[in-house]
Amino acid sequence: MATFQELSKFLAEVERRAYKQALFAVRDEHGALDIVQDSMMKLTEKYSGKPVEEFPMLFQRILQNTIRDYYRRQKVRSLWTTLLSSFSPHQEEEYDPLETLEVEDDSNKIHRPEETLARSQVVKLIEQALEILPARQREAFLLRYWEELDVSETAAAMGCSEGSVKTHCSRATHAVAAFLKSKGIEP
Repeated sequence: MATFQELSKFLAEVERRAYKQALFAVRDEHGALDIVQDSMMKLTEKYSGKPVEEFPMLFQRILQNTIRDYYRRQKVRSLWTTLLSSFSPHQEEEYDPLETLEVEDDSNKIHRPEETLARSQVVKLIEQALEILPARQREAFLLRYWEELDVSETAAAMGCSEGSVKTHCSRATHAVAAFLKSKGIEP
């Protein structure tokens, strides 16, 4: 059974990565913040009595389900917005749901300016590559390589087979590598 301090420490450790993952999935800063907050609340309310070792898997599963719930709600809202907008003669506010916001990551500062610049440029290119991946490939890539889950944990979080995880990760890795190579970045 986890203590309050252990739960707090876990949530503090996963907050930034979970936000990035949600932001890549929904491409909306406020939606991503809501998703992370809801996921953290669900973990705290329903699973705080579990052992600390189970938190990463439980949280990833909750986070993925919350992202799916967000898409379901958006689908319903857009249906009603579309239906109700037919009553108004003009759009008062234009909104582009594919609009993405830049997110700064200050967690790993390097002291030499040229290294900091090079690293930030590569991170931005990787983020661009992740944005163009299909959703399942992006999800598998983020869980395996950013969250460092193993294949079986990733399969459980995604609700698919281990073979599917391996396929999605392989395709995502090749696509990201090809994107980086096209931008002049090679290992």
